[in-house]
Amino acid sequence: MALLTEEQVMLKDAAKGWVGERSPVSALRKLRDTDVDVAFDKAAWAEMGQMGWTGVIVPEAHGGSEFGYRSLGLVLEETGRTLVNSPLITTALFAASALTRGGSAAQKDAWLGKIAEAGAVIAPALDEQAHHHPARVALTAKKDGAGYVLDGKKVFVLDAMAADAFIVSARTSGQSGEEAGVTLFLVPADTAGIARTRLKTADSRGAGDVTFTGVKVSADAVLGAVDQGFGLLESVLDRTRAGLAAEMLGQASQAFEITLDYLKTRTQFGQLIGTFQALQHRAAKMFTELEMTRSCVEAALDAIDSNANDVRALCSLAKAKASETVHLVSNEMVQMHGGIGMTDAHDAGLYMKRARTSEALFGSASFHRDRYATLMGF
Repeated sequence: MALLTEEQVMLKDAAKGWVGERSPVSALRKLRDTDVDVAFDKAAWAEMGQMGWTGVIVPEAHGGSEFGYRSLGLVLEETGRTLVNSPLITTALFAASALTRGGSAAQKDAWLGKIAEAGAVIAPALDEQAHHHPARVALTAKKDGAGYVLDGKKVFVLDAMAADAFIVSARTSGQSGEEAGVTLFLVPADTAGIARTRLKTADSRGAGDVTFTGVKVSADAVLGAVDQGFGLLESVLDRTRAGLAAEMLGQASQAFEITLDYLKTRTQFGQLIGTFQALQHRAAKMFTELEMTRSCVEAALDAIDSNANDVRALCSLAKAKASETVHLVSNEMVQMHGGIGMTDAHDAGLYMKRARTSEALFGSASFHRDRYATLMGF
């Protein structure tokens, strides 16, 4: 893996300082207890834009810094440490990638600048069932003169309630489950026929179901090519999976550090519990898994930046490994803290809840193990 540049070190340090001061875990608690539709701090989101985080992968021609996916991963790792709710994953990563890779000149001009300055939220509306399956698209987009009419429903859409626009996967031909016949559309959220239903998730991350009923869009709404959107979708999803894996690495790393501090201070039977060999072995296991996860995540992000030919496999490897590691560490965090770890007064439960939802986002560990094996020829 490539070493960080001086600029990347500065970016990471700035992100670490900001999340600690501006958005600690207590900020998530406040959002959860406030119980609002928009599950992130709009002022904090604006600050992310001012610091340039939302434009890290946006081309310079559209107001971004074009600093690369490894750099954005550094920011996501730090925001993951304090469970920050923000549209970084949906907008600054997924949408920016989709527009950069498949958007028309008009779409780029209309939206990339807004993304770079945190002036818009664009949510990916992809899944239609409980489990991630990007080719299982039944939402239809039927020709209507020069445009299309969208009908169907998308579930668990991140940032659905705050979205200014959706990137929607729709079927223009073929059957659900087929890769051919999928088309991506960029649809403003205030288009007639769109209805949003808020979901109250375990980890208090904003999500909702989105229903499209007779939603009319022009041909200009197509992102990429008609019937051939699956390849674009997969490439954008891989970039999103790698970024999410970086965020999960941050979650797991912080959970481990909190647990390690507890092992060094909690006494039982007159001894620090960190001196118990059984707990030492479990801590060593977590440390080893975290180091391997970091290698996988950095390899995936570097591969994206270098346009390597094994991006798909490395992104699935990173997401699978990060899912397994954050699952392990969040479990151990609760167990090693004992009774206090089971209460809402401690942050352990918040890390576990975020771990479980992150594991399922954009493909679980089992989904990516299977995909990785297939890509490797097994």
